[in-house]
Amino acid sequence: MEDAEGQSAPLLEKKAGGGRMIFIYVWIVTLCTGISPLLKEEYHPGCPGCAYDRRKDLLRGMPYKEFLYVWMISLTAALPISSLFPFLYFMIRDLNVAKRTEDIGFYAGFVGASFMFGRCLTSTAWGIAADRIGRKPVVVFGIFSVVVFNTLFGLSVSYWMAIATRFLLGALNGLLGPIKAYAIEVCRPEHEALALSLVSTAWGIGLIIGPALGGYLAMPAENFPNVFSPDSFFGRFPYFLPCLCTSVFAVVVLISCIWMPETLHKHKGSENENQSIEGLEAHLIDPKEKVEESGSLNTKKSLFKNWPLMSSIIVYCIFSFHDMAYTEVFSLWAESDKKYGGLSFSSEDVGQVLAVTGASLLVYQLFLYPRINKILGPINSSRIAAILCIPILFAYPYMTYLSEPGLSIILNIASVIKNNLSVTIITGTFILQNNAVPQDQRGAANGLSMTGQSLFKAVAPAGAGIVFSWAQKRQHGFFFPGDQMVFFLLNVIELLGFILTFKPFLAVPEQYSRN
Repeated sequence: MEDAEGQSAPLLEKKAGGGRMIFIYVWIVTLCTGISPLLKEEYHPGCPGCAYDRRKDLLRGMPYKEFLYVWMISLTAALPISSLFPFLYFMIRDLNVAKRTEDIGFYAGFVGASFMFGRCLTSTAWGIAADRIGRKPVVVFGIFSVVVFNTLFGLSVSYWMAIATRFLLGALNGLLGPIKAYAIEVCRPEHEALALSLVSTAWGIGLIIGPALGGYLAMPAENFPNVFSPDSFFGRFPYFLPCLCTSVFAVVVLISCIWMPETLHKHKGSENENQSIEGLEAHLIDPKEKVEESGSLNTKKSLFKNWPLMSSIIVYCIFSFHDMAYTEVFSLWAESDKKYGGLSFSSEDVGQVLAVTGASLLVYQLFLYPRINKILGPINSSRIAAILCIPILFAYPYMTYLSEPGLSIILNIASVIKNNLSVTIITGTFILQNNAVPQDQRGAANGLSMTGQSLFKAVAPAGAGIVFSWAQKRQHGFFFPGDQMVFFLLNVIELLGFILTFKPFLAVPEQYSRN
């Protein structure tokens, strides 16, 4: 007997059984993963972001290739920042801009600050560009600017050429904001902590490898006379070799970016489709923000009115200021004479401590931090790290009473713990920032974050140097004499950052509201 459609009853029973099996499959997948296959977002043809999301849904493992891109690009952004500091004093001396030896530090400070000043002016613009045209084009252009202007800086023949090339290197190097957004987008939510910790780790190691390159490769005709002649090209430009090495690495990364996948969504749907998407994202829309733009309504919420984003950026800037001031103070304190409260370390001794710290950062971020973040979350882990930093900083001035080899052992342990705790805090703020905005605002949000961070990091070294110089003149002060005052003030900043991680100041994304 057949039904109206001409199908037999056994066939209908078979289809009904198949429907039940599909329902059971959907129920099991939803129960196990929390995601219903029937509720997957629609993939748009020709959209690179949708193409990558489809691949991400099919391959649930860790995206090792994309993580390698994150690592290499972050390292490319970090290397040029610090590679000049070991030879900057001698470079300013050879450029004959300072009339007296005491003035060399004054002129060197402007060269060091010009990079951060340039980055402060343009980071937000590069973030917006990454949201408009894609992560990949902005990253490629940023790496290209490293190749060009870092090389030109090594060829500087005048003080103003050095200032200009460093400023342009910072202004055109819009790498760090987009790459943080990219790190979030190439992985599944369970791998976000590891992705952003790769940015922090590469950054920290770059700030250690950079000075090593600058210290060992600058002035090669003097340091390696058997290899480089004083009349050779490297003899005429004694500070070009370390810059060249960084630029060569940037060229390798630039070529590898040819195969870097884009993650930004670029939909070319109809007007009705766009309206339906806006309806689905109504929780992100601020009706007061509707302004007419190019004949259409722009209903995106202003980043400045997104308090979860802005509060996390402020906390990030406070801790970035602290970390930059600590970095400046640590080298000055370790290399200053013991009669002024220092350790009388040589530059090689300080470099060794930083090398051990850099190795520990790699191990910690790859193997320990993802587990800590999974258990505690980004907020609680940041709070605990901030509290633990305070007694460590208080212990630094009292290390002058130790002798070798105990001094080196204790200092290395303290430096390792302090820097890993700092990276824990910074990575936690990265996670909060990138989860406080939708994808199409993530580049601009990270650019805004980099603008604030660059401003604070431009101010921190100068402020730390002034305070350090003042503190060494009050060795017999009643309240925290000598360098104790420096580390006390660092702890005040750390305590301020810790307080700001609590409500009502810090507003967190919904998924972290339990912390």
